Amino acid sequence: MTAAIEVPVIDCAGDPFTIGHQHGSRLAGRLRAFLDDGLCRLDRLLPAPVTAAGLASDIAAYRHAITAALPELATEVEGLAAGAGITVEHAWLLQIRREIMGYRRVPTWGDCTTYARLGSGAHPTVLAQTVDLNGDLDDQIAVLRISRRDSPRKVLLLSFAGLLGYLGVNSDGLAIGLNLVLGGAWKPGVPPYLAIRHLLDTCATAAQALDRLHTIPLASSRSLTLTDPVDSYCVEAVDGAIHTVAQGDSIHTNHFLHPGAAPRDELNVFARNSSIRRHAACATALAALPPAVAVAAHFDLLCQPPIRIPDHGDMRRERTVGAVVLLPADRRLHLRPGDPALTETLTFQL
Repeated sequence: MTAAIEVPVIDCAGDPFTIGHQHGSRLAGRLRAFLDDGLCRLDRLLPAPVTAAGLASDIAAYRHAITAALPELATEVEGLAAGAGITVEHAWLLQIRREIMGYRRVPTWGDCTTYARLGSGAHPTVLAQTVDLNGDLDDQIAVLRISRRDSPRKVLLLSFAGLLGYLGVNSDGLAIGLNLVLGGAWKPGVPPYLAIRHLLDTCATAAQALDRLHTIPLASSRSLTLTDPVDSYCVEAVDGAIHTVAQGDSIHTNHFLHPGAAPRDELNVFARNSSIRRHAACATALAALPPAVAVAAHFDLLCQPPIRIPDHGDMRRERTVGAVVLLPADRRLHLRPGDPALTETLTFQL
């Protein structure tokens, strides 16, 4: 195992514009370099190069939809642009980058493995997952600690490349993880990453988050695992429908599990086989894991093959760029940035 990778920790507090400005100003150089790197590396992932001008209509459509649904986060995007010294259009592109890639133009090879394990007695509830992405994004990891002026609730968030949301835990003990699932129509709406941030901003429990999720016009398909110290829901979202896969302990990879969503699955055969293998391997490893284990044991599980996806040297293919263990009751986020088999654990707490 190597020495720990340095991860920027950004404390953001105030109104939405100020929070965005603090985020953007702290990462200004890195975000501008990322935008200059083949337009957020999209040129190296998509079949043909793209330009901000060529994406203008897409950016405008998503901006309109997100502003209508989540106006406070739209204001935060404006603050991000001002703080980073980038255009507002570029700040919006950072939020919708995965939506622009879609799933028909970018073949998917593998993605995250997530599990929730409810605690009992002295054994805490755990939400753990690998973070598997293409684009070599481990150099874009940051951790945000967010305190909104109008709310006593605080949010601890893992972020990539200026994203206002990805996964995390809040001061009420609500933790949220996610998996890519592919199906239905991807269209202008709220990217699931921003939906997760909104849920962490506004909800105290997994049940509240599930209710609120039904009201958000999601742009694309995803699986979310909503967990608090005593309850958990694993859900799949596709074409405006939210399907609850499990309440309590759950495992999710990248194929649809709910019978109402499974017919919509468009995962390619190679990725589907990988997803099924990882799901089975995680189930076997969890069954052998005693209730009372340290955080390190969960990371050991996430590092097992085929759950951990190594670097194959192809930026277009997903690989494990981090692993996270969330303890909702302790409001802690444990992170191994980069390849989790090679890096040390960093711990963040609200």
